[in-house]
Amino acid sequence: MGEPGRTFVGFGFGPIQSGLFAYEAWRSGNFARLVVAEIDDALVGAVRAGGNRYTVNIARPDRIDRATVPGVELYNPRDARGRGALVEAIAQADEMATALPSVNVYGAGGSAAVVELLREGLARRTGRAAVLYAAENHNHAAEILTEKLAQTGANLTAFQAVNTVIGKMSGLLDDAREIDRLNLAPLTAGAGKAVLVEQFNRILIERIRLPDFRRGIEVFQEKPDLLPFEEAKLFGHNAIHATLAYLSEWRGLETIAQAAADARVMAVAREAFLGESGPALIRRHARLGDDLFTEAGWRNYAEDLLERMVCPNLCDRVARVGRDHLRKLAYGDRLFGAMRLALTAGVTPHRLAMGAAAGVVSLVRRQDELPDAPAALPRSVEGIDRQSLEATLRALWAGQADEQAPRLIDLTADALDRLREDRWE
Repeated sequence: MGEPGRTFVGFGFGPIQSGLFAYEAWRSGNFARLVVAEIDDALVGAVRAGGNRYTVNIARPDRIDRATVPGVELYNPRDARGRGALVEAIAQADEMATALPSVNVYGAGGSAAVVELLREGLARRTGRAAVLYAAENHNHAAEILTEKLAQTGANLTAFQAVNTVIGKMSGLLDDAREIDRLNLAPLTAGAGKAVLVEQFNRILIERIRLPDFRRGIEVFQEKPDLLPFEEAKLFGHNAIHATLAYLSEWRGLETIAQAAADARVMAVAREAFLGESGPALIRRHARLGDDLFTEAGWRNYAEDLLERMVCPNLCDRVARVGRDHLRKLAYGDRLFGAMRLALTAGVTPHRLAMGAAAGVVSLVRRQDELPDAPAALPRSVEGIDRQSLEATLRALWAGQADEQAPRLIDLTADALDRLREDRWE
């Protein structure tokens, strides 16, 4: 398989690693080795017992396909032999990818930490260039990782970590009944998990600056300035996905796909995408000359995403898309960040406010599931009034609120009134 000597190394074996990076590395035919670091020893053992292969389920508009990736080497960095194998693979790697829960994980785990494995592996390299795709859903993940490596004294010659914008929707299912209902193939026999990803693979990455470097994963698209596209992902894609989830929960729906049949939910999502976040982002980034930041380009982007979000074969659950309320309702995150951007552009974000209001309601309903719910939360949805809403939002915003905060609170309060009165116009 692939070019002799070309090696891919991944960190973390969740759905983005297994269903995107390692999968696309294998599909390219350009890699001789696929090596992944994973601390779940049971998962490592299951993949090995399954013949060092795994299967991903790929949701298409009309069906779910399966793809089995052979020849993957999983190692646990907490095991001495596994750690040694990973360091040696890093020393030979051409392309690497981190797909971890957070940038905070980079330095965690002592000698098994990602930065320690990289430091030791990079020290053994002999000038061969390597790129690492950082996929922790953080605008500056690559810079954070590079800084942590520099602090360890790592050899960063001929090495570049690049940021990514991943618009690929994916999920890890561990409910046996759900896996059977959807007729999904398990990741590997005995794993008790299944990975389901959409077919979309147009992933954006920072421009690679290493001289004469040629990527083995050829489907990725390089951009000279990634930040505008990161904003489009957060304030466009993510904002509307959250709006769909929270309004679907308000309507009593269980899956995002069910929203396709709810004309009011879809109308709000479409109007928020095309009439609020879109104009704000176009105004902000039109100078780039990229087609995305034109009226026609944004419309194509929005309509494509709306169709993909409600794809029945993706089977995305409302609860999964809406979870992590504290982050998603933060001042600079998808909903209120998009609303702030719209206000700055002179657009009143009434539709995004409906998503935010429904998000607060969801937070109140699910507060017992959260380990650190704000003390300001009312105990019931019925207890949400203007005063408790403001107290809740200011607690969520944790001192980040600026002069736009009163307007955002008013818009959210008004949107909650409209939802309660069933006024969706």
